Amino acid sequence: MEILKCEKVRKVYGSGDNKVVALDGIDLSVSKGEFVAILGASGSGKSTLLHILGSVDKPTSGKVVIGGTDLSKLNLTQAAIFRRRKVGLVYQFYNLIPTLTAEKNILMPLTLDKKKLNKEYFDKITGSLGIADKLDALPTRLSGGEQQRVAIARSLIYRPALLLADEPTGNLDQRNSKEVIDMLKLSNRNLEQTILLITHDEKIALEAGRIITIEDGRIISDERRR
Repeated sequence: MEILKCEKVRKVYGSGDNKVVALDGIDLSVSKGEFVAILGASGSGKSTLLHILGSVDKPTSGKVVIGGTDLSKLNLTQAAIFRRRKVGLVYQFYNLIPTLTAEKNILMPLTLDKKKLNKEYFDKITGSLGIADKLDALPTRLSGGEQQRVAIARSLIYRPALLLADEPTGNLDQRNSKEVIDMLKLSNRNLEQTILLITHDEKIALEAGRIITIEDGRIISDERRR
């Protein structure tokens, strides 16, 4: 089942001599349950693609459909709601609220929508990520790896159609980086979560089942590994 489709996605900044083509005709299809790495150097266009897939930005032309929703038809308010409910976002710097416990950070997307918690699913997520005993702790009491696990749990709480992880290990040491990647793989396997991992690190990309390489705003290779 196709969960994501990009058709001729193009993103241009500026005009004339200041014109920059960040994405140049991206065609991409991702099926439910895939773990895909988007690999590229700085300036390759991978972060621009992530912002568009996360409904933070819109393409200059082309079409993006996630879970049957055409993102180009959403206004700013609708895009924000869609992003909260359908796209899980995991960033390099966690973005946890320092005055809230780990549990309250995880539940924030549900709190904003006044949605009831599915306790069984919550326990499954926190148990799988190994943070069930950290729920009462404030972020400052957690290690970098534990904070990133909390961020992953928060991104999963709404059972999003797609989880976008933007350089999630960029702020971690080698041991914690491995733990976070293992957690993403576990979420992919046990929760059947579709994941797009944005990275410049080939070693990290090799953990995914599919590697899409971007260069100068174009897909130059698409390799299915398993």
